[in-house]
Amino acid sequence: MNNMKAIVYRKYGPPDVARLSTLPRPVPRDNQVLIRVKATTVNRTDSGFRSAEYFVSRFWSGLIRPKYPVLGCEFAGEVIATGSKVKQFKAGDRVFGYNDKSFGGHAEYIAVDETSALALVPASLDYDTAAPLTEGAHYALNNIRAAKVSPGQQVLVYGATGAIGTAAVQLLKHFGARVTAVCNTKNVALVEQLGADVVIDYLREDFTQTGEQYHFIFDAVGKSSFTACRPLLTPQGIYISTELGKRGANIFYALTTARSKGQRVLFPIPVIDQQDVLLLQELAKQGAFTPVIDRYYNLEEIVEAYRYVETGQKTGNVVIKVA
Repeated sequence: MNNMKAIVYRKYGPPDVARLSTLPRPVPRDNQVLIRVKATTVNRTDSGFRSAEYFVSRFWSGLIRPKYPVLGCEFAGEVIATGSKVKQFKAGDRVFGYNDKSFGGHAEYIAVDETSALALVPASLDYDTAAPLTEGAHYALNNIRAAKVSPGQQVLVYGATGAIGTAAVQLLKHFGARVTAVCNTKNVALVEQLGADVVIDYLREDFTQTGEQYHFIFDAVGKSSFTACRPLLTPQGIYISTELGKRGANIFYALTTARSKGQRVLFPIPVIDQQDVLLLQELAKQGAFTPVIDRYYNLEEIVEAYRYVETGQKTGNVVIKVA
């Protein structure tokens, strides 16, 4: 019984390169915990590494073929064993976390360092809700910090209904910003419930014609541009997108505006550590942040889950039930 079910991909490509397989169960090192995964997610991070659509991702995941054959950066589950030097966690603990270095969440078991992006699941949350606490939120958190958002500032979130956008709206409100959120008609009520002060339905109104100015414009889906948003920014306003932009424009603008005292484009590299996860844990306890969940799939249905995520139409997160 030392094997486990896992979703394995041996080459880059479309969703169907991911296949249900059997692998040896990981053995935790002295500083690691072994977790029986109860829930994970399929998200943009997993999809991006699996497809290698941006070739640069291969510098982390392997130039020719994947170094880490099991994807899944988010997970929630139960600690079933600990290494000899582990002090923070014990068998039976309910934990959630994030691992975009070696992944591994799309499996029945995962072993991670105790000091990695790992924390106890808040008592009020089940595993399905805890699993999507980190991916979208840590991207949003990194960008909010990079823009140095302060209380009272005007912030616009374009694409406020994905995993990143729904997290950004909630986190920005927690940090005291006044939030204008752009979404489609069917999600207006949801985004209002998340706390947005103003909601713009892009199917009925051009957000670039609002007449407002913003300290920070955050494109959480990568479908706008700095040139289109520039007139909406304050004189020292910040623009950040989660994508490179057409022909890598956002990288170019980030370089050329880096020393500017006026409007700037930033392209921060996202990072996450245990303190970030503990912050998200605390916000979840307070009810200040709750991940939005669109659909649930079983582990065996992961190809279908990937296909749905890559339609670009999901609202919030797609959760995979592992156990």
